[in-house]
Amino acid sequence: MTLNSRRVALLVAANTALAPFAIDAYLPAMPALAEAVGASIHHTELSISTFLAGFALGQLMGGPLSDRLGRKPVLLTGLVIFLLASLMLATVGSLGELLSWRLVQALGGGACVVNSAAIVRDCFQGREAAKVMSTMAMIMMLAPLAAPAVGSGLLYLADWWLIFVFLAVYAAFLLWLMGTKLPETRAPDAPAASPRQVLRNYASVLRHREGMGYVLAVAATFAGMFAFITASPFLYITHYGVSPAIYPVVFGANVVVMAASNRVNIRLLRRRTPQQNIRLGLGVQLGVACCLTLLVASGQDSLYTVVPLIMLFMGMVGMITPNAIASLLEHFSHMSATATALLGSIQFTCGALAGVVVSGFEIDSAWPMVLTMLAVSLAGNLALRGLVGRAGREVTPVI
Repeated sequence: MTLNSRRVALLVAANTALAPFAIDAYLPAMPALAEAVGASIHHTELSISTFLAGFALGQLMGGPLSDRLGRKPVLLTGLVIFLLASLMLATVGSLGELLSWRLVQALGGGACVVNSAAIVRDCFQGREAAKVMSTMAMIMMLAPLAAPAVGSGLLYLADWWLIFVFLAVYAAFLLWLMGTKLPETRAPDAPAASPRQVLRNYASVLRHREGMGYVLAVAATFAGMFAFITASPFLYITHYGVSPAIYPVVFGANVVVMAASNRVNIRLLRRRTPQQNIRLGLGVQLGVACCLTLLVASGQDSLYTVVPLIMLFMGMVGMITPNAIASLLEHFSHMSATATALLGSIQFTCGALAGVVVSGFEIDSAWPMVLTMLAVSLAGNLALRGLVGRAGREVTPVI
């Protein structure tokens, strides 16, 4: 099987879309699911943080295994675990069961999705890798755009359990697609790291000043994104009175801006470095977070004032993430899956912590979300400027 940039982008996008479908599809059903498991909506929202924590751990384990055993064995095993856990989630009757099976589901999903960036790095380098990742991200935007609409439709068709059955079916489709259409991209003569070497590899990433600047930039923007995603069922449906049928439309508007920012990112890469685009995206997010804070403090927050700002904040994720991943892997091409695993683990852990902060205290206002978004945006900007410094600031010629 031959791989060109378009085919790689399509395959890894289909694989990576597993995560947004698992996170976003059941958001419209959150009130119904909370009633079914006998918990408050805020406590049920903790299932998002549980998934993110498990996803982080799954990537941390799956990355080194992928560098040692190959991309396909780890990817397909993760899909099987995800599929079986999704079927069990369709039968849960308590909050404890929901959280437990979401953790198992996430472990499989993390081991599966961690291979996406490594597959791109196996096939492409540098600016070309950044373009492929940006194209992949643009295609993948269809998942968070479609997921809440699919979840809302399944909720009205039957009930919340059908959403988890759908996730199992999607995992089964990926098993067929990746098993038949994706060749093994890891070089057969690539060195296999021992467990001790894996720990040393993780330590080498953690000690790499510039690399950690990219990791923390992604982690910060991811935490801000999941502060919103975790709060959105309460904020939009309960606080602002949006119906579950309209929720996917309001939520999906964010994805339109994400897709647009990806196209802008690809065009800007003709004249700017990936690092310059990361700084631009983080700066916009900080400005938006300040505006949201002022709106809530002045009592002017409403669906009509908050949604456009959140769209802009979320849109910058599509500019920051692909550039940061490509920049990070430039330094760790010899252990791309391990570096990606550490990045994914840190970013999903930060997303989980942001979700806990937003929902754990059961505060019925927008304050937990906007303050979390402000704090992580400030942290991301400081981390990038403090750790990356002047790397990549020179303007490159048009190619």
